[in-house]
Amino acid sequence: MATKRMNVLVYSGALTQEAWRANPNLMLSSGNGSTIESVRHCLYTLRRLLSPNYAVIPVTGDMLIKEPWTASCAALVFPGGADQGYCRTLNGDGNRRIRQFVERGGTYIGFCAGGYYGSKRCEFEVGDKLMEVVGDRELAFYPGVARGCAFPGFVYHSEKGARAADLRVDKTVLSAGAVPSVFKSYYNGGCVFVDAPKFKDQGVEVLASYLEPIAVDPGEGSAAVVYCKVGQGAALLTGPHPEFAAANLESKPDAPGFSEVIATLAADEKHRMDFVKACLTKLGLTVSDEQNVPSLSYMHLSSSTPTETANILSSISHLIEKDERSEEYFKDENDTFHIIRPSTWRMVDLATALPSHTDGKEVADQLDGSSDRIVDYNTVTKHIIVHDDDYPESKSTPYFNHQAFYANLHHYQSQLPGASNFGAHLLYGEVVTSTNTLLEKNTKLLRNLPQGFTATATVQVAGRGRGSNVWVSPPGSLMFSTVIRHPMAQMQAAPVVFVQYLAAMAIVQGIKSYDGRLYRDLPIKLKWPNDIFALDPAKAKENGGDKNENYTKIGGILVNSHYNSKEYIAVCGIGLNTANAAPTTSLNQLTQFLPRDVEPFTLEKLLARVLTVFDDLYARFLVTGFDEVMEKMYYEHWLHMDQIVTLEAEGGQRARIKGITRDYGLLIAEELGWEDRETGRRWTLQSDANSFDFFKGLVKRKL
Repeated sequence: MATKRMNVLVYSGALTQEAWRANPNLMLSSGNGSTIESVRHCLYTLRRLLSPNYAVIPVTGDMLIKEPWTASCAALVFPGGADQGYCRTLNGDGNRRIRQFVERGGTYIGFCAGGYYGSKRCEFEVGDKLMEVVGDRELAFYPGVARGCAFPGFVYHSEKGARAADLRVDKTVLSAGAVPSVFKSYYNGGCVFVDAPKFKDQGVEVLASYLEPIAVDPGEGSAAVVYCKVGQGAALLTGPHPEFAAANLESKPDAPGFSEVIATLAADEKHRMDFVKACLTKLGLTVSDEQNVPSLSYMHLSSSTPTETANILSSISHLIEKDERSEEYFKDENDTFHIIRPSTWRMVDLATALPSHTDGKEVADQLDGSSDRIVDYNTVTKHIIVHDDDYPESKSTPYFNHQAFYANLHHYQSQLPGASNFGAHLLYGEVVTSTNTLLEKNTKLLRNLPQGFTATATVQVAGRGRGSNVWVSPPGSLMFSTVIRHPMAQMQAAPVVFVQYLAAMAIVQGIKSYDGRLYRDLPIKLKWPNDIFALDPAKAKENGGDKNENYTKIGGILVNSHYNSKEYIAVCGIGLNTANAAPTTSLNQLTQFLPRDVEPFTLEKLLARVLTVFDDLYARFLVTGFDEVMEKMYYEHWLHMDQIVTLEAEGGQRARIKGITRDYGLLIAEELGWEDRETGRRWTLQSDANSFDFFKGLVKRKL
């Protein structure tokens, strides 16, 4: 039986584990490559993210050369320092073992010096007689040149050249979970990976790039973090230090300004950690869930045409009151909102606009209780920042790119001239209670919102929860709620009950038309009345092929309606697994079923596509009702036609599903008698009174 790979080994030069345990602050000899500071940061971050699934332990060069470590090793990590020391210790036998380990399915992670060391060629401070290091490297996981320093000022064993580097993440290749668009990383002497985009056909992917101009020639692109496919394994190489935590950095008297660097990194800690988590997940490692209670973030109100955001404020102006400091608030049935206008909003500190994720005690404290008490998020004031002159900047919403969303919305709207309402006004928050609750439970706000107003979030939390039991949505889910003002005059010809069916159709059609016809063959289907199912890759492999029993739920729809004198105001809430990491089945895992490689789904583009399709379907529905054409569209992706089921409410009677009625969307079931022959008797079942256990073939009463 194969040995389970449960060790993550961090190279620590000549330091033995016994010496490390006896004196964790022992300085390492520079001749062995790694520095004690870099090893400490590696152990801190990797243990935080990988325990208890892996044992993260330091190892020496002698152990890598002589001991049988490869069978139980999940990842080998080379931290910062000086890569010449790695070469002196491991060139020859050591590097041959490391290379063979990766080619046979292992993982190599190289931070800074480890990034230079894992490249085909190192070019460090070329032309500087005291600093220059140039030469080929044996591992050559990255098939090009690692050139540094990317930024000037580096001094060995000093923080004088350290900075908080801005990095932009490529979310098309790093798409598992919640990934920031931009984040800040500690940098001190690292490289840029020269011409990285040119090596795409050799298995190289650029995960993050430097945003600022760099001091050396980067060739094509400005790659700061790269993923390299190597045989059956992979290598992750970095120029900066995303593994460095601000909590472990200290101000240095000989490095003016370094305290500001630490403060900047501390404010962006959550995004750094999410980036590292996504990188580890991409490498196939199992990342532990953080056990922290999340704080609610500020929300951002914007519009497709920015100046129209003022219209939203105008529509609720009669609800807004000012306190003694002239701050604007309005209290609704469920929540209290604080309105922050552009004139009062200053981008002085990201930490004021983004959620604090230090620990769960902070949330409980702000709610006038201890960490042992139940957290009631409904009592927390919800802050809304108004953007009426431009879209929110990526620095304030690093997990959702508003520019990308609105650009895709405009593109899709141009293809469907009638689609212009849904998504035109957007409320986004990184961490919110629930997009559905924010709209549907606050009826004063809801009654003044325009058609198609949409709320979306990166993370939703439960309204009430104890300890860490507050997460209701995994990172990577597309979550949004849209306001639909349905005219009472249309109720007979176009019953509001069909909104859930239109939403389901919009999701499937939006997915399949995400980028022309490239995604049309994704195995996505509808389950009555309001679920989205997808072919589970694991079940398909085990049970064989595209069969209904191999499908699993990846999305759901919830519609709540309020009656007004002239209209029903419906809030349609949708949740869809899009970029979730395994074992959750998500859209990005389904692309393996397509005949050609395609880009992974992004939340911004998919949201724009689903909303425009939904908008178009709803406009058609108001004109034609749920006619034969729309009925045919619905059945095209339906799971149930001719499925034989047991009707619990009818004493266990067997019946065959024949569709839904076009008047009120009721499920049609025809009775089966002897040898499953139809008797002529028919039932029509309401969705709010019955649930459909698809896998058991059972229609049962809701309790």
